[in-house]
Amino acid sequence: MVKDPVPLGEVRRALVVKLRHHGDVLLGSPVFSALKARAPHIEIDALVYADTAEMLALHPAIRQVHTIDRQWKKLDAFAHIAAEWRLLQTLRNCRYDLVVHLTEHPRGAWLARLCGARWAVAPAIKRRGRFWQNSFSHFTGKPANALRHTVERNLDALRRIGLYPGADERALTLVPGRDAEERVTLLLREHGVGTKSFIHIHPASRWHFKCWTAEKMAALIDRLHDAGHTVVLSAAPDAAETAMLEAIQSQLRHPATSLAGQLSLKELAALTARARLFVGVDSAPMHIAAAMGTPTVALFGPSGDREWGPWGVPARVVASDAHPCRPCGIDGCGGGKVSDCLAGLPVDRVHTAVLELLAG
Repeated sequence: MVKDPVPLGEVRRALVVKLRHHGDVLLGSPVFSALKARAPHIEIDALVYADTAEMLALHPAIRQVHTIDRQWKKLDAFAHIAAEWRLLQTLRNCRYDLVVHLTEHPRGAWLARLCGARWAVAPAIKRRGRFWQNSFSHFTGKPANALRHTVERNLDALRRIGLYPGADERALTLVPGRDAEERVTLLLREHGVGTKSFIHIHPASRWHFKCWTAEKMAALIDRLHDAGHTVVLSAAPDAAETAMLEAIQSQLRHPATSLAGQLSLKELAALTARARLFVGVDSAPMHIAAAMGTPTVALFGPSGDREWGPWGVPARVVASDAHPCRPCGIDGCGGGKVSDCLAGLPVDRVHTAVLELLAG
């Protein structure tokens, strides 16, 4: 037990800050659940980038989601300052007693100071300087290796202030909402696809170096079709992801049902919740599938599966055993945007992983 716990009985309002990408924000969702479960009297707010807010919207433990728009940087100086000032005034008016900063983003130090929180916890960072060190009352230690899952690293912020989440308090939380559920119901009905009758595959990522090849993904889908399985494909409304879906479809003997570019993040969650199985790469949709409790086959290349693998669901991680250099964290071999350790994964291994989970 820590010697300097935060007296949660004296905390009325808390702000949890997670300024990262969609998947990172979703992996922070257990922090809200665990804090609310142990201290239900605390009003808990979140601060995230505007484009990731849907990951936490409707979370039952969150009172309000505050956002920072990345587009503010493109405004003229006066408009940018005005937007930042409005946000700061809003946060100050909330009178937070506790700030939980889950990343190394330097903005966290300013927020902890300017919000006037009595307690604030953040990662310990070497050589960050006195301003960082003096902005927080508590610091989490960083693990010396990459063997600790990101969910646990996020929850370490609570452990550092004296709250120890139980195993049943560490689940991901994502609530699609009624509108998303109803739209997905209509889309599946239009395509003649029933709940729990299909395999959901999201093959693309915003980072191409995390993607399997279109040829091998098409070969996998053909095998699934041959075995009588229905496959539903999804992709973000992005030109590169759409092009990858088209490349896959062009190589299939029979086209798969595609909802590429048609779904919001909440609708994607509603879709994958109805699937028998999810297949994808290290990306936000893979984490969304885990949050919805859908068994998951995840393909990993240069990113670390122990840090970022499917959390809390029956899963199979397929990664190369022939590349001792992985996980390297590099954007493709030599920075060339193509990862040999991922591109070389055989179809047989992924297919076997799918069959194992379907049999389970």
